[in-house]
Amino acid sequence: MTDRKRSTALALASALAGTAVLLAAPAAHADVVDVAYDCKTPIGDKSAVSPIDIKAVKEGAGYKLTMSFQKGVSSSPVELGKGAMSPSAVIMADGAEKASVPVSGPANPEAVPANTPIKITDLSGTYTPKKSGKVTFTAGVLTIKALGTTTTCTPGNSPKPSLELEVTAGAQSGSTPEDTLPQTGPTDSALALGTLGGTVLLTGAAGVLWLTRRGQRARS
Repeated sequence: MTDRKRSTALALASALAGTAVLLAAPAAHADVVDVAYDCKTPIGDKSAVSPIDIKAVKEGAGYKLTMSFQKGVSSSPVELGKGAMSPSAVIMADGAEKASVPVSGPANPEAVPANTPIKITDLSGTYTPKKSGKVTFTAGVLTIKALGTTTTCTPGNSPKPSLELEVTAGAQSGSTPEDTLPQTGPTDSALALGTLGGTVLLTGAAGVLWLTRRGQRARS
């Protein structure tokens, strides 16, 4: 192959690879949405607004969702020591299918002073779609557990979705080998015969002896 032909082939391969990457990337639209939480706390009802961001990353047959809070939504009348607060939430999926995706995150990495808005750590969970199509993701109920108490915060302003994503359903459980194996054709048969031929050659003298004895039995 000449240098000119080799350069042309490499350029074409690079262009095709770039196109494949673009086609594989999921179409997504994300917004930071203000969510007005109404919280039921041990010391009474509280309310707060926090901008919420939801991101998705493809992982295997599903998508890892990460929910980020840009402001605290509740406070404690006493100081919360490091690791005293455990957050979790639900992300509501709608569109091609409806689902509730539980997400959770680590405890507070630092102590939270009394009467200070509690910064929620990033919450994450896995969403595995059963149907392909456009799905929206919206912040749902937030739960905060601390010092043996539970605070439940519900979005009170019917927030719009923080993320819109084109998803592809993964392989469903219960599939049979016939469902997953590619259909064979003449080319596949030729390859299979070539493999068999290679196996006979690899057996060497033993293979020749087996074929010879089989031929003698056929003639007798």
